[in-house]
Amino acid sequence: MKAFRTAATVVAGLDDAELDRRIRTRTLKDLKGIGDKTAAVVLAAHRGEVPEYLATLEDQYAELAPLADDAAALRAALRGDLHAHSDWSDGGSPIREMAEAAMAIGHEYLALTDHSPRLTVANGLTAARLERQLDEVAALNEELAPFRILTGIECDILVSGELDQTDELLGRLDVVVASVHSELRAPRAQMTERMLAAVENPHTDVLGHCTGRLLVEREQAGGKRQRPRPESEFDAEAVFRACVEHGTAVEINSRPERLDPPRRLLTLAEELGCDFSIDTDAHAPGQLDWQDAGCIRAVECGVPADRVINTRTADELLG
Repeated sequence: MKAFRTAATVVAGLDDAELDRRIRTRTLKDLKGIGDKTAAVVLAAHRGEVPEYLATLEDQYAELAPLADDAAALRAALRGDLHAHSDWSDGGSPIREMAEAAMAIGHEYLALTDHSPRLTVANGLTAARLERQLDEVAALNEELAPFRILTGIECDILVSGELDQTDELLGRLDVVVASVHSELRAPRAQMTERMLAAVENPHTDVLGHCTGRLLVEREQAGGKRQRPRPESEFDAEAVFRACVEHGTAVEINSRPERLDPPRRLLTLAEELGCDFSIDTDAHAPGQLDWQDAGCIRAVECGVPADRVINTRTADELLG
C-alpha cells in the first residue's frame, strides 16, 4: 500500500497536460516512485476504468463484508469488558481513568482485574492492597453510577492448580479471571491437570488467555522485553468440556500480541458449547477499543452473541 500512496503523491504533483504527455509517451515509469503495477493503475484510472488490481481486491474481500457487519453487531451488543488493569498492578492509568474511558466508548461496566500477589513482576496485589482497592472502587462506583466498576482480579493459576488469593477475598469479588503466567512449557498432562483444577474452582468465572502464547515481542512492566512464545500444550477438549460443566467462560483475549485462543481452539470451544468473554486485557485507556479484534475472531469462529457473557447487563452477569 505504501507504493500506491507514493505513486498517488507523484501523480498529484503533475498538471493535466504533463500527465497526458506522460501517458501518451509511455514515460510514467520514468518518474521516481512509479513502477509497473502503479503505472497500470494510473492508466486505468485515467481512462475512467476500475483498475484491475482494485477489482481483484474487491472480489477477494467482498465475502468478508458480512463478517465485518456481524462483528460490528456483536461489538455493539457488548455491555462491558471483564479483563482490564490499572496502575495498581502493571497498568499505566488510575482506576478512574480506565472507568471513564470505558464509559466514553459506551460500556455499562468494566471489571478491574489487576494481578494477584505471586506475579511480582506485574506488581501483583497482596491481600491487604486488594482490600484497599475494594474500598476505592466502592467510592468510585457511588460517584460514577449508573456506570459500574466490577471488582475483580486476574488470579494466577499456581502450579498446583490453586488460585493465588484467599478464598475469602475471591468470594467477595464480582469477577475472577484465572490465568497461567508461569511454567508455560510444562508437560501437556501437567498443564491440563493444572488448568482443570482452576476451571473447577467455584471462584473462577473466566479462563484467561488459555494458551499463553505471544505472537510478537512486547514490553513488560519495568521496561523489560518479552519475546514471542508458542502455545502451552494441554488437552483443550478436556479443559473446554470442564468449562461447560462448571460454567467457566473461555476468554477471547483481544490483545494484538495474544489473540488467544487461536482460531482452531476457539472453534473447538464453540463446538463444545462453551460460553465466552470478549476482553481486551487493557493496560491503558486506549486499549479498551481492542474488543473489535475479539469480535471479529468470534464471528469468524461461529460464536453466537448469546454465548458471550459480557453482552449481559451487570445484574444479569452477576446473577
